[in-house]
Amino acid sequence: MDHRFQVSLRGVIDLLSHHLYSSPGVYVRELLQNATDAIRARQHLESQHPGTLRLELMEKQDGGATTLVFTDDGVGLTEEEVHRFLATIGESSKREALEARRNDFIGQFGIGLLSCFMVCDELLVVTRSARGTHPTLEWRGRHDGTYDVRPAAHPLERPGTQVFLTARADMAEWFTPERVRSLVLHYGGLLPFPIHLTVGGQTEHLNRDGAPWSASYESPSERREALLAYGRQVFDMDFLDYIPLRATSGDVQGVAFVLPASPHFNAKQKHRVYLKSMLLSESADNLLPDWAFFVKCVVNANALRPTASRESFYEDAVLERARGSLGVALRRYLMDLAREEPRALQRLIALHGLSMKALALDDDDFFRLVIDWLPFETSLGMMTLGDYRRAYSLVRYTPTLDGFRQVARVAAAQGLCIINAAYTHDTALLERLPQLFPEVRAEPFSSAELPQSFEELTDDERHAVRSLVRVADRALLPFRCGVEVRKFLPAEVPTLYSTDEEGAFRREAERAREGADDLYAGVVAGVLEGAPGQLHAKLCFNYLNPVVRRMARVPDREVMKLSVEMLYVQSLLLGQHPLSAREMTLLNQGLLGLIDARLGDDDEGPENDGGPGSREVH
Repeated sequence: MDHRFQVSLRGVIDLLSHHLYSSPGVYVRELLQNATDAIRARQHLESQHPGTLRLELMEKQDGGATTLVFTDDGVGLTEEEVHRFLATIGESSKREALEARRNDFIGQFGIGLLSCFMVCDELLVVTRSARGTHPTLEWRGRHDGTYDVRPAAHPLERPGTQVFLTARADMAEWFTPERVRSLVLHYGGLLPFPIHLTVGGQTEHLNRDGAPWSASYESPSERREALLAYGRQVFDMDFLDYIPLRATSGDVQGVAFVLPASPHFNAKQKHRVYLKSMLLSESADNLLPDWAFFVKCVVNANALRPTASRESFYEDAVLERARGSLGVALRRYLMDLAREEPRALQRLIALHGLSMKALALDDDDFFRLVIDWLPFETSLGMMTLGDYRRAYSLVRYTPTLDGFRQVARVAAAQGLCIINAAYTHDTALLERLPQLFPEVRAEPFSSAELPQSFEELTDDERHAVRSLVRVADRALLPFRCGVEVRKFLPAEVPTLYSTDEEGAFRREAERAREGADDLYAGVVAGVLEGAPGQLHAKLCFNYLNPVVRRMARVPDREVMKLSVEMLYVQSLLLGQHPLSAREMTLLNQGLLGLIDARLGDDDEGPENDGGPGSREVH
């Protein structure tokens, strides 16, 4: 035996109000959408039908609830359509025509009228069909799910529909003249059909202006001024520039506004989008490519599908193609700047560099146009890649921030310009550089390469540091670190710790083993045992540093060893290398040893209390 679902209308209304619609004010949007679709449906019957919408607020003199009458001269409904479409949740009067003319109508889900029950307990619809000779009907629906249909006591003179809503006591704020006027302009300000609002016998035409990007202007400067003023009105901010938008797929047209400040790179911009000139959403975030977060836009689409809430667009192939076309329009704007106003592009990059870098990775032509204008942090300061390439034949970069910090100061002193490519997209851009410019060489740079640029010692200097090298070799062998002595700038840096990828891996693995349980520590130990045993790190002493030269002359080998260990730990810390447990122990023991040695120099025994045998202090 088959059974039918039992639907609680009150539950459905609660679902709409709390989960589908953003606020009770959407009842105005739903009525505007239904009226607009009804007018377009009638225009299929009568191609010259102009269409108009009228709203009237009737406030009772005794202070009772306000009634809003919403009138359109659209196609209207027959009695069969009334039962089918007004009383069946999910049914739409447009559904039968959707496959043939999907783009003709805004509403496609047959639930819009239910939004009216968010603000009233009873809904009266008076309608007369334009299809043949049909009587005027009254449909009265209630929030408990009951309804009745009867011939209207006062027939409409012409085809169309009237909707009567009487404000529920707790929703009176949504029926004030100011609120209704604001909602109509907010949702339907761009509609091509005139909308009139009557309050207290006074009627005004609300939507006179239409879409500003479709208007005619006497000059480009007037258009620019008008569109920027529109952007200020919509988003309450002053924009740097505007970009016309158009996409054949989805029949999209509008304008993008260039933001005056850089947003967070993870933030998606919220855009105002219209469907058939009816506001769909102020927070649509899937219309533009992800990299286009340097603009906010207002667009109207005639052939994109709305989601069930009609507050965003449905992800499909049409939207994907439209998004691609809008991305092309933004690229074209930026490429025109690169060719015609490079300084303007440079100012834009200064504000929205991350977005420009993302676009360059996505588009080879744009990459070629802007790559030399993009700024990079280097060991010699900020500079554009174009300035770098003009000064250096080899582009050197470090992919990580720690790697850059390890080499920046010393590299700068040697005249080496190293790019910090740790910022988002920078490494990918530099890796792509030789692919699009075959004559350019770009290579990652590590601290292990720095000593290659240092000056070698003379024979006499090598002889002078021979003892230091022997002591340092023995002291640092447990840490798999080799030793050498060179001359490099700046002279105040006594040592430089450098390592290759294998050495960095071993350091991290050993630190992980120290803090792991027995099982994981055993796994890491197995990996380390399988790795090559040669030294992958090096501590380079700077012979130009006076402390290093003094160390080389110290006769006490224990003091020399202690000094080597302290300089080793210091070089790790300066190079942003986390210390292992063994290195922390070395640091603690070394500090205590130095303190003890200093105290030993000044201590003359426990009986030294400043008496006759004490040393005089000057």
